[in-house]
Amino acid sequence: MKQTINLSDFRSAFHNAGRSTQFSYEALAVIFDYYEEYEQDSGEEIELDVVAICCDLTEDDVEGIAESYDIDLYEDSENPTDEEKRDTVLCYLDYHSRVIGTTDTSIIYVNF
Repeated sequence: MKQTINLSDFRSAFHNAGRSTQFSYEALAVIFDYYEEYEQDSGEEIELDVVAICCDLTEDDVEGIAESYDIDLYEDSENPTDEEKRDTVLCYLDYHSRVIGTTDTSIIYVNF
């Protein structure tokens, strides 16, 4: 038996599973949109598994990702702009993983 959910239901599922702090409010919208697009593009229905999503995806800011993966944000410039730092991290993640999406302050990507 399948149930269609909306963004509010999706966010509630994380809250009900005790995972309300795993992703920001904005990131949950990005993740929801990603899975909605995947279903539309593939024709495959996805079963909502909050724990699996929490294990598969990470949300972090540019500096946190750079620190976690030892990305040198100053390789090309002594004083890079925030946009250049973000581009460096996104490029790294695109090569090593898959970026699900971004918010104003974070990047959501598949763990690797």
